[in-house]
Amino acid sequence: MKLLLAEDDAILADALSANLALAGFEVDVAPNGAVAEYLLLRQQFDLGVLDLGLPLVDGLTVLKRVRAARPTLPMLVLTALDGLDHRVAGLNAGADDYLTKPFDFPELEARIRALLRRTRSAQAAASSQEMGRLSFDRDTRRAAVDNEPMELSPREWMLMDLLLTQRDKVVTKEQIAEAWAVERGDANAGSIEVYIHRLRRKLDGSGLAIRTVRGLGYLLEAEAPPAG
Repeated sequence: MKLLLAEDDAILADALSANLALAGFEVDVAPNGAVAEYLLLRQQFDLGVLDLGLPLVDGLTVLKRVRAARPTLPMLVLTALDGLDHRVAGLNAGADDYLTKPFDFPELEARIRALLRRTRSAQAAASSQEMGRLSFDRDTRRAAVDNEPMELSPREWMLMDLLLTQRDKVVTKEQIAEAWAVERGDANAGSIEVYIHRLRRKLDGSGLAIRTVRGLGYLLEAEAPPAG
């Protein structure tokens, strides 16, 4: 399991990374928010441990940006701020768990392992999805409508995956651009409408539709049955 530890206190970061390594984790350390955001968006991690009080880019901002681009990546927040408002802000920004400093390492390890267990269970359940007449398998990277294979380009696949992952929620252009930038190294938001149009055509007959929510983004939903 590979973790990203974002902590600006060098002594604490060294101690935590050493203990996590002894516990069997591979750990990369980010000393500030800018490095943490760069690594989390461009490398593959199983979990992020993020201090909110980071320099350059604060942890809450990093959390929001990472959550937008990688909605399924588990994130555990560390903070010296234990007020209710701070906990609520962290959870609302996308934290999966919250640990207040000071803490004992066994509790941190236990929370990390619990988050990883929940994530593995959720990923196993979500690896194959069906919606309408569409079947979508992330493990085999296959999509089909009524068992007829749907040919998807890499960008169309990522867009379909994001819409399904966020089903019943609006997916913004910013989220799409971030996901494309992470996987393909570029984020040309101007072409999003083109790919939405292509995906709509490929979903024709699937019982699904991509609705444009003006000023917000796109929503994958089941088509209403014909009247009568």
